Amino acid sequence: MARATKRALVLLAALALVLPGAGQAMAYPYPGVVTGDIGVHDPTFVKKPDGTYLVAHTGDNIALKTSTDRTAFRNAGAVFPNGASWTTAYTGGSRNLWAPDLSYQNGRYFLYYSASTFGSNKSAIFLATSTTGASGSWTNQGLVIESSGSNDYNAIDPNLVVDDQGRWWLSFGSFWSGIKLVQLNPSTGKRSDSTIRSIAGRNGGAIEAPTIFKHGSYYYLFVSFDRCCAGAASTYRVMVGRSTSVTGPYVARNGTALTSGGGTEILAGQGSVHGPGHQDVFSDSDSDIITYHYYTDSGASQLGINWLAWDSAGWPYLH
Repeated sequence: MARATKRALVLLAALALVLPGAGQAMAYPYPGVVTGDIGVHDPTFVKKPDGTYLVAHTGDNIALKTSTDRTAFRNAGAVFPNGASWTTAYTGGSRNLWAPDLSYQNGRYFLYYSASTFGSNKSAIFLATSTTGASGSWTNQGLVIESSGSNDYNAIDPNLVVDDQGRWWLSFGSFWSGIKLVQLNPSTGKRSDSTIRSIAGRNGGAIEAPTIFKHGSYYYLFVSFDRCCAGAASTYRVMVGRSTSVTGPYVARNGTALTSGGGTEILAGQGSVHGPGHQDVFSDSDSDIITYHYYTDSGASQLGINWLAWDSAGWPYLH
């Protein structure tokens, strides 16, 4: 789809939403137009070698969607249509699995995902792989990392990044002592050592959903602050910091370390867009892209997509 056409769709999306009250300025662009099956929570994207898009998101046995154009989406079943019995010790028996992370590495799809219950850090991150990404094609590769009440971190919200040296890293975390980073073995996708690095935190406050993305000379750490999962009352917002090293230290635009609660806001709720967050960032043929979920006035969770650009100082912004 041509860039001009997409810009027109973005404008139409803004007009289709309930606008802020008279005299209230829009701080951020509204989500671009998406159609079809767009009810998602915690979306993650990968562009397949054939040019189509595969999306995974929180849902029973991890939900899948596909798109040919990044605009119209359709349901594509579940990662584990026959269930994921190995996760139920962490979910209290629930089939609902959280916050997946999709990537395509060396001819295989890698999916890291979380098993937990709300408010608990008895949690685990597991790995599954597939050669096609299709529902039912995924092989359970087992546990990557877990946490319990004796830990000061929470093993949910994974995100894989491969650095410039080809090393694999998994960021994760929610509340407690914040966002962590572990190194992985590229041949297995599992941990390569026992070191757990701290890369962001709010002294026990609301921080989660890390995404690390390389642009130019910097690694950018995107996180979500504040309250998720409360429908239209959600206050989720997307923050970012950057570092020349994948292991940090990450700092906000004003120089505050993300380990000291810092972060530069690039997206927050406005008008009928409530609590946007749990972002994913990836490069596409037309632009870098940020995806996320947000809540409508009815409390429904919906897919948001925007172009992501970079200012003259190298900081990201939505457009």
